[in-house]
Parts: sequence; structure tokens; C-alpha cells
Amino acid sequence: MAADLRASGDGLSLRSWLWRWRYLLGLLVGDVAALAGAWRLAVYLNQFYMPLPPQLNWGMVLGLPGIFWGFAAAMLSVFGVGQMYGAVRAGDYVQAGKLVSWLYGWGLVMIYFYDPRLAPPRSLVISAWSGSVVGIIGMRLVCCWLIRWIEVARSQISVFIVSSAGRMPKLARSLDRQRHYRVVGAALSSTIGSSAIVETIVKSGAREVLVEALPQTELASRLYWRLRRAGITLRLIPSSVETLHRRGIPEIFAGMPTLRLEPPLLSGWDYRIKRLVDVLGSLFGLVVLLPLFGLIAIVICVESRGPIFFRQERVGLNGSGFRIWKFRTMAVNAGALQASLEAQNESRDGVLFKVRSDPRVTKVGAILRRLSLDELPQLMNVLLGQMSLVGPRPLPLRDVERFADWHHVRHQVLPGMTGLWQISGRSDLDEFDDAARLDLYYIDHWSLNLDLEILVQTIGRVLFGRGAY
Repeated sequence: MAADLRASGDGLSLRSWLWRWRYLLGLLVGDVAALAGAWRLAVYLNQFYMPLPPQLNWGMVLGLPGIFWGFAAAMLSVFGVGQMYGAVRAGDYVQAGKLVSWLYGWGLVMIYFYDPRLAPPRSLVISAWSGSVVGIIGMRLVCCWLIRWIEVARSQISVFIVSSAGRMPKLARSLDRQRHYRVVGAALSSTIGSSAIVETIVKSGAREVLVEALPQTELASRLYWRLRRAGITLRLIPSSVETLHRRGIPEIFAGMPTLRLEPPLLSGWDYRIKRLVDVLGSLFGLVVLLPLFGLIAIVICVESRGPIFFRQERVGLNGSGFRIWKFRTMAVNAGALQASLEAQNESRDGVLFKVRSDPRVTKVGAILRRLSLDELPQLMNVLLGQMSLVGPRPLPLRDVERFADWHHVRHQVLPGMTGLWQISGRSDLDEFDDAARLDLYYIDHWSLNLDLEILVQTIGRVLFGRGAY
């Protein structure tokens, strides 16, 4: 009799097992530290108002009220049940904030049913709740970024490719451009049903398998379980229809397995929060970065005559035009010179205009571009509502005129200062189709959590100056 697919196999190597435990402990320590910091601040603020009721005063343990430790234990338990300590859910920052808020709410309900006359100080509850949400989300952003950085720095991730013959070279080139990936083998998707292929994958030492265009759904399920038993991660490249599957809830409907996609209870509130973050973030950035703006303006004026800012017509939401703000990084007559440089365009499909050693770029401009400092004035576009902090990049009229019909889907959302395109290679992408697919993925999978993820990864990209010219 054939073994159950779920039967345990060789499993993870000792090295991978130890790394996952370090990953889990890092998240645990980060969560407790964030919660402890929030409660310390709350206790300090609460001393100016009313003390804890005697029934809730369980004494002080390590400088924190005893009730904190009970709450911390409950939170860790809820996070564990919610799978917030696994690699997949660890970066779901919004979900972490929701679980913390849910726990505070249920805590108040339980206290009320225990004794309706028992009222914890509102100053303590509000400050502890808000501090916990901000602290947990912030600490997880930092922890996940550090963990990924350490994991990439310690060794390259070995990847085995499974795809059609036509797509295999392109996928291999995409991985080779990333320093933290190394291709260790490849196989045609039409042959993946053979058990010998799975054995080849295991012997190759691959930690991840990148798969595209499997011929049968059954094969995808079988391959997943075989790789899972071997402790190997499976990455499926979805089709245009499958991109929506991530949002679906598995459900049996009329005897058929389906994925249910229903609208949220408070539709539109997540977008309102996004816009609030845009306004507050752009205002904060403009105020804090004002001295840097002044320094950049002086350097630009010293190097060459001409305006400090460069303004160009770009295509935004629903195809409407607006003028984007950037620090000038090119000669004043750069626009007139572009036609003579079209023959040197390094973009394969010609949609984007890319010249790595563009003679129009000034010396100061090259530095600003490498560090992405030339993009900072777009905070004004964000404040005016023409752009968002995160979204598909707005492109010049010259590029949009060369779009295929399906490329215009990206104009259905507000353009952004950064997006998936920027954190996935920026100028290194060969064809605009690759960038457009990333934009479509962002639109189909948009969430506040995804925006946070992109913002954090953008900071890392900008600090190391990768993929920009």
C-alpha cells in the first residue's frame, strides 16, 4: 500500500532546523520586548491618573505589573495559534496588530463579566493598547528585515527551476542577477510527474524549487507534499487567474471545492488608512528632510546652471496627466538630446528608455540617482494626492505611448514613489512586461501589509544603492 502523502520523510537538515528555531526565538523575544516597552510607558503615564484596582494589582515582577505577564502569555498563545511564528505569517504585520487589538478587547470583556464594577484605568488601557500595536508591528518589521538580511548574508539560497523550455533561460537569468540565489538544476515541467525528477531535486541540494506551468493540478499537490517531506520550499509562479487564489477562503460549495472571495465588512477603510499614512508620511518627510533638500539644492546649483527641480508630465490614475517633482540630475537640454540616444536604448522591448551610462546625467545627478535622493521631492506629489507612497511608478508619455493594451491596467490605481518593481530589481529588469506583471500582482494582492513590506524593503534597497542608475 502506498504511503500517505503526509507521512514524515527525511525532513529538515539540522542546520535548517536550528535556523528556524532561531527565527522563532527572534520573533518571540521581539514581541515580548515590544509589549514590555508599551506597558512600561503605559504604567509611567498612568501614575499621573488613577492606580490599578486592587483586584488587578498582582504586584510587580521585573519592574512590570503582574497582570502584564498574564497578558503577555495570552498574547504569545494567540500568536502561536494564529501561526504568527511561522515564516509565512511572520511578515503579516497588519494581522499581528489585529490580534493584539482583539486580545485587548476580549480582556476588557472578561474583566467586565468577572466584575461589572471593576474598571481598569482608561489611561492605562489606551496607552498600553496603542503602544502594543505600534510596538509589535514596528519590532516585527525590524526583526523580519534583520532575519532575512542575515539569512541572505550567511549563504546563497540554492534554487531548482521547473518550467517550460521557452521560459527556463529567462527564469535562470532573473535568478542569476540576484546575488543571494544560485541555480543548482532545472527540469521541464512536463517531466515533473516522474519520481526520478524529485530525487534529482533532493540530490541537487536545492533549498527552494521555482515552478511554472505544471500540466496538471494533481502534479502540483503531489510535488508539494514530496518536497515538504524533504524539507524543501516550493514556489509556484501563478497565472493571471491564480493570482486571486491567495485571497480565497477554502470552502465546500454544493459538494465542490471552491475558494470564496467576499468583500470586507468595512469596505474602503483600508484604503482610507493608506491615504492617511500617505498624508502624514509625506508631511513628516518634507519637514524632516528640509535641511537635506537645501543641501542638495546648493550642490546642484554649484555644479551646473539651471533649475533645481525637474518637472515632467507623467501618466497617473485613470490615465490622467500630472507633473512629477524630482531633483534635476541631467543637463538642462536633456529632453532635446533623448531622441539622439534612442539607438542606445538598453531596454529589450523599447517601452522604457534605459541607458546605463547616460551622457546627459551630471556627476551630482549620478550620486543622487544611485541613492534615489532625486525622487524625494515626489513627497509633494503624494501630499497633493497625485501619488501614493506605494504603487506602480508613473511613467512618461513617451513610454506609455508604447504600451500594449494590458499594460494600462496599472493606471487603475494611484501611482507611487516605490513599488514591487523597485524592490524586485528596478533598472535590472530586461523587459517592461516583467515590470507590468509585478504591478498587476501588486494590484491583485494589495493590502496595507504589502505596502509596509514594500516600504521596508525599499529602505534596504536605497541604503545599498542596488538596481538604480
